[in-house]
Amino acid sequence: MNSRERLLTTLNHSEPDRVPFDMGSTQVTGIHTVAYRALRDRLGLPLVTPTLCDDVQGLALPDDDLLDRLGVDVRGLFPLNSHNDAVETRIHRQPKGEGEEVEAFVDEWGIIQHRPYPDGLYFTAVRHPLDGAITVDDVARYPWPDTGSRRRITGLHDLAATYRVQGRAVMIKGVLAGIFEMAQRVRGMAALMMDLASDEALARALLDKMVELKLAFWEMALPQLRDVVDVISEADDYGTQVSQLISPRMFRKIMKPRLATLFGRIHALAPDAKLFFHSCGNVRPLLPDFVELGVDILNPVHVRATGMIPLELKRDFGREIVFWGGGIDTQDVLPHGTPAEVRDDVRRNIEALAPGGGFVFNTVHNIQADVPPKNIVAMVEAVREFGAY
Repeated sequence: MNSRERLLTTLNHSEPDRVPFDMGSTQVTGIHTVAYRALRDRLGLPLVTPTLCDDVQGLALPDDDLLDRLGVDVRGLFPLNSHNDAVETRIHRQPKGEGEEVEAFVDEWGIIQHRPYPDGLYFTAVRHPLDGAITVDDVARYPWPDTGSRRRITGLHDLAATYRVQGRAVMIKGVLAGIFEMAQRVRGMAALMMDLASDEALARALLDKMVELKLAFWEMALPQLRDVVDVISEADDYGTQVSQLISPRMFRKIMKPRLATLFGRIHALAPDAKLFFHSCGNVRPLLPDFVELGVDILNPVHVRATGMIPLELKRDFGREIVFWGGGIDTQDVLPHGTPAEVRDDVRRNIEALAPGGGFVFNTVHNIQADVPPKNIVAMVEAVREFGAY
């Protein structure tokens, strides 16, 4: 099997020759540039200046030589967005106080981002443009980005067609965070939560704007790209380590109808592609809703979160949903464990999630800067050892 055949087989809940492997096809299945450089050095690959697919998170876009060495099956398309569109040209240094400096830039949403200088690993939002006392009219008047601009997908069809010729599977992500998460970024998390509790009309107006902006992108992009795309990535974080950010009741009342509009349109625009949905943490109570909404693939399996036990998830939802991620714990085992502990964790999770197909190996979330390269190598070797059907 080639990579695309392997992935499509498992997405259709059948067993391929081996478990498909992903690293770096999205901004939630990637690797930090610090870990990426260390891994290349460990593998004896030439030194490179990594291309960043997400400047805010510091994520490298893995080069083909490393992807081929590791046997990665999926390639990602990254449309231009506020995390990768010439961010470096807008960064400037400014004092923070007491001799400290930060790197700062304002993204296309008007969000001010800061990163400690010189050793910061990530940017963090420090100003939300719609924070404070606002009205529904303020939401309507705000200068929102043109998410439907065709420049966002320039060159992506040719790139995807090249991947297809190579036998790779192709994933595309959108240009803004999830409906709930993006609303938090522009409004501020605390303010949005208060809106949901005390000013539902304002919250609905902002969330509806997020749906509108998402649809503007997909209605532009998918007619141009659906013939070369296998998986469409969407995301919205609803889980915490223990429970959910909002109650399942509020999710069903406020979020679910908006996700239904978004997901229904994506499926209509690209009926042959599978819908990948990322939501961290404990989303166990929401999984029946995700299935009802047309989610084909859940990412990740947050194995350390309450309720997210791989064997139980596979038993209860494995016929309806594909699990992408959850191959190894990224909170403790991958950064802090021994190579032997890494191997054992990979084995356990593959044994739980792989039977019958419907599983793509990836870490629980992005490989962070503190992960030693020997553990990444141990992970890859374990996938090869235990991932064959």
